[in-house]
Amino acid sequence: MAPAATPSSGTAILVADNITVRFETPEGAILAVDDVSFGVRPGEFLSVIGPSGCGKSTLFNVIGGLLSTHQGVVSVAGETITGPHKSIGMVFQEESTFPWRTVTDNVAFPLELIGMPKAKRVERARHFIGMVGLDGFENRFPGELSGGMRQRVSLARTLASEPKILLMDEPFAALDEQTRLLLGDKVLQIQQQLKQTTLLITHNITEAVQMSDRILVMTYRPGKVKRIVDIDLPRPRTSEIVSSESFGRYVAQIWSDLREEASRGMRADEKHALNEGAAS
Repeated sequence: MAPAATPSSGTAILVADNITVRFETPEGAILAVDDVSFGVRPGEFLSVIGPSGCGKSTLFNVIGGLLSTHQGVVSVAGETITGPHKSIGMVFQEESTFPWRTVTDNVAFPLELIGMPKAKRVERARHFIGMVGLDGFENRFPGELSGGMRQRVSLARTLASEPKILLMDEPFAALDEQTRLLLGDKVLQIQQQLKQTTLLITHNITEAVQMSDRILVMTYRPGKVKRIVDIDLPRPRTSEIVSSESFGRYVAQIWSDLREEASRGMRADEKHALNEGAAS
């Protein structure tokens, strides 16, 4: 595995530079993310993976401009981010469709907010509905769709704004493994078609290896960059590659790193529970 490295600002469209996040709690300050730096090249698919509590979602919120109480700088094409940025689209773990809107109206919602004429926004919405494989469901309501389909609606809605960079925070976490793999195929097709720069936050090793050009492995809290792994598997890539020997080697290597960090997390949780019990 290659050691962690940060592409220079000249080669990366998205750069996180020395990101550190602390939270104040009744028990004192918690260092959640510690001096994390990396870059994402144009058109690259980078996954960030780590054990529970390593600060993955905190890092996602910093990069997306949703969390401003941090040290360090995030920049897009050299421009420092100080809040939500028009070049960045976000897909969250919880599917966020509006139950009272049809699929078309859900996908067109951000276009409606910017005042795009109805005919044009419906045309664009239908284009991205087709891209995520939901042709024929344009007039359905979210309650008539499966969880995986609703998450595809959320993805289409984000894509409709045509962001340069797509951030996804465990978007398939609530889905079964088979649906996750198939949706991974769909996301890869779209990412290759749009040549879109993509950052995926996940705790699923198979998902990360299936989709990524590189994987950033984080330590248990405080979250640091433990390693960045180049995934040298052929593209175009589908879930069929999951059964290959080379795929299995990457999974084993990354699990070795994660097992060490997850074990640290379990020991910390057990120690905390014992201290809580002794104090009560």
